[in-house]
This record gives sequence, structure tokens and C-alpha cells, in this order.
Amino acid sequence: MTIRYEANPPKILPGINKDDSIEKFVEKIKTISKKCDAIHLTENVLGHERVSPLEIGKILKKEIPEHPITVSLRVRDKKEEEIEKFVENCISTNIEGILILMGDPSQLKTQDLGLIPSSVVSNLKKKYESKIDLYLSISNNPNFSKIGKKIKANPKGFMTQVIQNIQQVQNLSDNLKQFSIIPIILFPSEKNQKSADFLGLNLEEYNKEFHKLVTETYKITKDILITSPNDFKGLRDYLEKNW
Repeated sequence: MTIRYEANPPKILPGINKDDSIEKFVEKIKTISKKCDAIHLTENVLGHERVSPLEIGKILKKEIPEHPITVSLRVRDKKEEEIEKFVENCISTNIEGILILMGDPSQLKTQDLGLIPSSVVSNLKKKYESKIDLYLSISNNPNFSKIGKKIKANPKGFMTQVIQNIQQVQNLSDNLKQFSIIPIILFPSEKNQKSADFLGLNLEEYNKEFHKLVTETYKITKDILITSPNDFKGLRDYLEKNW
């Protein structure tokens, strides 16, 4: 059974010391790692340039070696050779898994090179299947008749969009029994209101059932990913109190 914490590496900003940002970020992860089982590091969320999840992952594998680390890999603006190099570096660093996803358009206006995540997974499995787990993203409420390419790619499993209710979790579990399902759950904090609005979540209602949603999801999938993009302390306190 696994509770994962999703973390967005520091943004790369003019006038901000990158090494200082990384050091502060790593200390936060070491703190919350005491109350979770694994860490997932995103890549350039919303297209903003951030420190590479691989760079952070290398540090965390030394600082908290007992914690599995998974990372996101955007394929929208990468060439096949870049992707393979990233995967090989993850393997050599002992990163446990990679979420292959399209990714948001870059704020730097980089070119969309047209790669499709399911095709990327299919190709990577030919070389690396036994060496690292590969995941694809999936809607919280997919039309299962239209995700044939994702299923045919045969990833280790799927990381979902932020789930809104337990029915979505049960539906995913029932229809994708041969795969690992990792539902993403948003921590309901006022500081995360902007994220909730973006996702179309009624934060007040979501908050009422949050702990039940976490525990029931955990029972079904044995693996959950909790995200709290703007409230680290709130989520840390929740995990300390409940887990």
C-alpha cells in the first residue's frame, strides 16, 4: 500500500538562486517523506520552466533512499533520443517509474514535435520494460471504448486526473483490473482554491468528504497520489494527524 506525495520542483526564475531553491525544496520533501511512502516529481507544470525532476530525483535518492521516486516526462516538445536519454538516466539513478504524458504547452513557446504518449510507452517498453515502470495518464471519468491505444500500450498502470468522488475510483478499478491505478487527490485547502477552480471542484463540498475519499480510495487501489500545490504545511499536518 502506498501514499505518494506529488511535488512540483522549483521554478527557474531570473534573480533567484537555483541551488538555494533546490536545497529548500529537498528539505521540504525530506520532512513530508516521514509521513508518506513515495514521492512523485512533476515536470514543468502548466508549461512553466522548472528544475528537472530527474535532477531533484538524483538528490532525493541519496537523501531518502528508502523512498520510491517516480517522475513525470513531457513528450510534447522532446525528440525520441531526448526521451530515451531521460529514461536511461532515470534507470541509472534508480528512479522507480516514469509517467509519460503530453504535458501543457511550454511558456517558452517551444515547438510541439507531435509524439503521442501511448506510442512513446509502446516504443520504450521494447528496450526498458524490465528496468523501469512506465505509466500513462488517464481521465478521472474516461470513455473506455476510446482509450484503446492507451490500453494496447500496456503500461504498468495509470495515474488519473484529480478524482472527484469514490464512484470514479471504483469505475476505473473495475474496468482496468489488469493495471495499477494511482488516483490523484487534491488536498482541499483555501490555498488550493485556484487549483480547485481550474479543475471544476466545489472545494467546500470536496472538503466535507475528503478523508473518507482518501481512505476509501486507498482501500480500492492500494495506491494514491496526494497533491497540494499551494499548501505544503496543510497537507503535512493532515498526513501527520491521519497517517
